Amino acid sequence: MSDQQWPKAEWLRTERLTLEPLRVAHAAEMADILNDQALYAFTGGSPPTRAGLRKQYEHLVAGQSPAGREGWLNWVVRRHDTGDAIGYVQATVERSGEDKSADLAWVIGTAHQNRGFATESARTVAGWLQRQGVHELTAHVHPAQRASLAVAGAVGLLDTGERDADGEMILGLPPVPRDGR
Repeated sequence: MSDQQWPKAEWLRTERLTLEPLRVAHAAEMADILNDQALYAFTGGSPPTRAGLRKQYEHLVAGQSPAGREGWLNWVVRRHDTGDAIGYVQATVERSGEDKSADLAWVIGTAHQNRGFATESARTVAGWLQRQGVHELTAHVHPAQRASLAVAGAVGLLDTGERDADGEMILGLPPVPRDGR
């Protein structure tokens, strides 16, 4: 599948935030933000090293999985008032025929949480994805991660009743009838 078939991350702007398409050069700055074990309380794992994050970003900026089955869209979230990077939003896009679906995820550094930045950035990316023809949007959230559940709800994602292999809730947009009614 050609990379021309996947949407490309674009610069997005909200009232308080700029969402920059991910670059490898973001790794050093983002490693500092992601170097907080509290961010991994629900997802597991540990903070990445700068070198590890740089290697990961080298793969992600390609914009698609090696086999071309998924499009990868990643943004660094930056505050307007300080210019500081505070987290990221990402979407993994898949295609089934003409239909595109995306799985959305977000992480905001602990020093910047509880200010609505995750909701603001996730809503912005969700709206952008829908304008790119993505009609099925999901997110996977640990059932005890109340803050992320609130963000998902603010984006319009509802509990589908399904769980993924890690026991996370799969949240999704309510179905829209094909005929628009």
